[in-house]
Amino acid sequence: GCLLLWLLPSILRARASPETRPSSPLCQQSPTKVSCRGVGLRKFPKELGQGIKYLELSNNFIQNLSGSNMPGFGQLEYLDVCFNQLEAVSATALAQLPRLRSLLLGSNHLDRNYLANGEAFRLLRNIEVLDLSVNHLESHMASWYISNLTSLRVLDLSGNTMTKLLAGTFRNSPRLRQLDLSSNYIMEIQEGAFEPLEELEVLNLALNSLHCISGFSLTQLQVLNLSHNALELFSSEEGAEPYLLRVLDLSHNRLLSFPELPRAHDLTHLNLSNNFIASLLPGSPQPREFVLPYKEMQRFINRTVHPMATLTHVADLDLSNNRLELFPFSFFHSLGSLHSLSLARNCLQDVARESVSNGTELSVRWLDLHSNALRVLPHWFFDSLPHLESMDLGSNSLQPCGSQGSDQGRDLGRDSHTSAPGGTCTPFYNVARLRHLSLSKNNISRLQPHAFSRTPLLSLDLSGNRDLSMPTGALGGLELSLQELSLRDNQMDEGQAALPCLGRLRVLDLSGNHLSLLPAGLSCSPLESLDIGNNNLQTLGAVGSWSHSLRVVCVAGNPWSCCSLGWLD
Repeated sequence: GCLLLWLLPSILRARASPETRPSSPLCQQSPTKVSCRGVGLRKFPKELGQGIKYLELSNNFIQNLSGSNMPGFGQLEYLDVCFNQLEAVSATALAQLPRLRSLLLGSNHLDRNYLANGEAFRLLRNIEVLDLSVNHLESHMASWYISNLTSLRVLDLSGNTMTKLLAGTFRNSPRLRQLDLSSNYIMEIQEGAFEPLEELEVLNLALNSLHCISGFSLTQLQVLNLSHNALELFSSEEGAEPYLLRVLDLSHNRLLSFPELPRAHDLTHLNLSNNFIASLLPGSPQPREFVLPYKEMQRFINRTVHPMATLTHVADLDLSNNRLELFPFSFFHSLGSLHSLSLARNCLQDVARESVSNGTELSVRWLDLHSNALRVLPHWFFDSLPHLESMDLGSNSLQPCGSQGSDQGRDLGRDSHTSAPGGTCTPFYNVARLRHLSLSKNNISRLQPHAFSRTPLLSLDLSGNRDLSMPTGALGGLELSLQELSLRDNQMDEGQAALPCLGRLRVLDLSGNHLSLLPAGLSCSPLESLDIGNNNLQTLGAVGSWSHSLRVVCVAGNPWSCCSLGWLD
């Protein structure tokens, strides 16, 4: 009984409703900054000190901001009321915040009293950052809220229910620099909607329902995200003024061919992944049947498009998840700054040879070709990629050629446009700068001797090649370079996994095989991470030099002998 009486005051305090509790003890406060995030407030806190400039009230239950609840906040510059139940903002409340620069009202119910609220917003003469995301705002509601915010620099209208951008929406917001309209239902952008925004630099229109962008003319824009729409056409306005666009994301759309890009002399990142692009070669027939019959599309069909001329500064190009069947060297040749290129998950079967001349070189350093239908890459393919450092060829059907550990095999076809001898294997030897290579899931049955000779690989992935046989000498030439090796899920036994003395090997994955003994060559490797899970190991025996270097080891899924666990010591 005494214990319960002693606890009773604490229990009563805990059960008291949020509005009966004093507000300030629940908040974290410094002289100019107060955070009352997620403390259960239902009203604006009254008991805060003077001179506060930063106030965070997110994740509470506040329903309205009224003047009677907001005394002494004349110095406030930042106010966050996101994730509340806010539906009413009074003019008297905002009149008491003359210095407010940032107002965050995301995830509330500002659609309910939008006429009165919007009228009150006219008092936000100095507001620069405004978040109205996820408020169920329709197009006309959003326009009304920002109709008089002349100082606005950053605006977030994402996650609302807008279906169109009205021509006059941004008429009085000429200083806007960042605009987020993502995750709406926008199907139409009325002509001139963006015309007043001469300082706009970042525009996010992702996750909408746009089918066509015709006459793109935002020359000052630097970042444009149009991903996850239904775009079948993207074309720019013809004119002499250069564009400042640096980043363009058109991924997850319905583009049937390479987009007609503006004079984007500064474009460095272009994402065209997850579209329906079938060819990049000059003169390829343009699609004549679009899902939607726009008049702009007919104009596009009748024009000669040369997209390569506008891409001289592109460093990162993503064309993964399209319908390309040929690797077109002639297209990429003009991209002199290209460092990263992804053509993963296409339908690539061959390398386009028609327009390739001797001496054609690409500047690509990182190349992703995984999940295609490649069966062979010719000698000249690697000669044309002298800067290549990392290459993912997983999930293809490539068989590595063997070599004699010299330049002999490579010289045989250096200047020809034919495959490796016999046309059935790919030469991965003598690739001078290649450091990282993945050949996982290529149905490689046998690795030939010195398959990677004179290629200074740091990491090699040969996982997922069922019943792979790796005889002595297969990894010859990698003794002084290889640091990471994966032979995972190959169902190899110890007779199929002969490793040389890899003096720099730090990470080894041998899991998912049928090994009852570890390869003898491991004795001289300074291993730090070893995965031997799901094999047939009963003991490790002599663990060699890596007994002192090992930091991570996975041994699960083996039939360990309880009588032979001395290796654990």
